[in-house]
Amino acid sequence: MYKPTKYISAGIRYLTNSDYRFIIDSARGKYNDMPDREYLQRRFRAELGRSLNLDSPQTFNEKLQWLKLYNRKPEYTVMVDKYKVREYIAQTLGEEYLIPLLGVWDDPDEIDFDALPDQFVLKCNHNSGSGMCICKNKSKLDIPKVKEELRKGLKENYYIRHREWPYKDVPRKIIAEKYMVDASGDLKDYKFYCFDGAMKFLMINSDRNSHKPTKADYFDRDFNWLDFTWGYSHAEVHPEKPEQFEKMVAIAEKLSKGLPHIRVDLYECNGQIYFGELTFFDGSGFDKIEPLEWDYKIGRMLKLPMSLKQ
Repeated sequence: MYKPTKYISAGIRYLTNSDYRFIIDSARGKYNDMPDREYLQRRFRAELGRSLNLDSPQTFNEKLQWLKLYNRKPEYTVMVDKYKVREYIAQTLGEEYLIPLLGVWDDPDEIDFDALPDQFVLKCNHNSGSGMCICKNKSKLDIPKVKEELRKGLKENYYIRHREWPYKDVPRKIIAEKYMVDASGDLKDYKFYCFDGAMKFLMINSDRNSHKPTKADYFDRDFNWLDFTWGYSHAEVHPEKPEQFEKMVAIAEKLSKGLPHIRVDLYECNGQIYFGELTFFDGSGFDKIEPLEWDYKIGRMLKLPMSLKQ
């Protein structure tokens, strides 16, 4: 049953809060034609409640917006493409680091669900989560609904809402990968934050494939726990150091050489390291890092190639 008060309060907020109104109107496509610089300035203020300093960026989130505008290399489009990046990883690291691919299609109606195993993951290659299906039991899968969500995902213009330009020209496809889980029944996601070939800290996600909220904890290069949050709460018990931590660091640093910043996502599953994805703009530079001093600390790790602006 609908709760009118919920929609009334949202309407009042829309009318009285210009930042909230900008975010809602952005989702509706009202500002699709706005120049990137102006859009990022307005979106930054709407999301984080402070002005964006593009002339002398200091925080990590500010520097990510700067990189969106000035660090534009065509190879980045391949690196964010969840299908094409597989070839890049195979050449750079080796095929053994790839999660097995079960299929690739241009349209949901092309998928032969009978040919897929009982467990699998479906996702679009050009966005972050929209349309994703994590299937743990195919007999209970609502295939028409899955196809509908995939169609929505394929239509999403991931670039336009956050101006993450590498996604702009990714040829849109659907891929299926093997469903991965470790001995604990979970699959921890290790996200390595690298700066020009140096891994400075990592995030460990837990409870990702459960009914519980995803948790995130941060550790430095020596695996000391770091007391800040970035969109998720901490786990009740700090995650353990992965068995192949040093090898994972070496992989992340190899993939990040020559890049001002990249986040390298890896998995450790039953003794094997697998590649997840590469991310240039964590949270699109719009997620709050708390306390704020950590936004500045991480910002100092990122050295901008200022010559690109000239």
